[in-house]
Amino acid sequence: MLDGEPRVNLQRSMGAVDVVLEAASGKARLRRLYQSGSGKVFLSHGTIDEAVFLNTSGGLTGGDGLSYALTLGDGLDVTATTQTAERAYATSGGLAQMNVTLSVGADANLAWLPQETLLYEGSNLRRTTDITLATGANVLICEAVVLGRHAMGEAPKQLAFEDHRRVLSSGRLVWADSLRINSHTLARQSQTALLAKARCFAILALIGPSAAGAAAVVRPVLASEGCETAISAWDGRLILRLQAVEAWPMRQQIARLLRVLRKYPLPRVWQLNGDIP
Repeated sequence: MLDGEPRVNLQRSMGAVDVVLEAASGKARLRRLYQSGSGKVFLSHGTIDEAVFLNTSGGLTGGDGLSYALTLGDGLDVTATTQTAERAYATSGGLAQMNVTLSVGADANLAWLPQETLLYEGSNLRRTTDITLATGANVLICEAVVLGRHAMGEAPKQLAFEDHRRVLSSGRLVWADSLRINSHTLARQSQTALLAKARCFAILALIGPSAAGAAAVVRPVLASEGCETAISAWDGRLILRLQAVEAWPMRQQIARLLRVLRKYPLPRVWQLNGDIP
C-alpha cells in the first residue's frame, strides 16, 4: 500500500469439512457430509476406507480459516489424509488458523496422515488438533513440517507457527503436545535443544491399545541416513519425533515407520512411487 492510498480489505479464504461415518454391516457408510468454501473431501468408492481432505484455495495466509472434522462409528478402520502439502504463505497481517477435530468410536481405528505443512517466509499459522477416543479406539497420527522450499534454497528467518494437539480417551486427557516457532527460535536454530540446524521435523504418535508392544516393532528401523528419530513409549502411547536437514530423507523414514506400524499401504495420494528402501 502506498502512503495516502486507502487500505484495501483483501478477500479471505474460509473452508470447512465435516464427515460422519457410521458402521453398517461391518462397513463404513456415509451418514453426514458437509463442505463449505475452500474445504473439500474425497471418499474412496465402494467401501469407505479412506478420506482425502483438500483446501482448494491452495494455501493459507493471514485471516484465512480452515477446519476439518471426521467422526468414525464403532469398529471402523479408516485412513484420512490430505491431497497435497498444506502451504502457509506470507501474511500481510493477521493469523491463519487451522482446526482439526477427530472422533473415533469404540474399537475403531483412525490413521490421520496429512501430508506435510510447508511454512513460507513471513507466514503466521496456528493449528489446533483435538482427538477424542472411545473405549478401545486407536489413533495413529503423523504430521510433518517443512521450513521453506528446499529446492529453491529457502531458509525462512521470519515466521510464526503454533501447533497444539490434544487426545482424550474415554473423556480423560491422555496426551497433549504443543509447539511454537518464531523468528527468535529460528535465530537460535543451531542449538541442540531447538532444531539443531534441521529444516524439517515430524511427529508420529500411536495412542490406544494397539500401542502396546509397538516400540519393539519400530526400534529396528529407527536408524536412518539423513534423518534422526527418537522414541518414547509408555502406557498405551508411542511417540516418535523426527528431524532432518532435507525433506526427502524424512519422508522416506516416515514411510518406513508407517509400513511397520500398520497393515495397509501408504495413502495413494502420497505418490512416493515405491522409492522406499
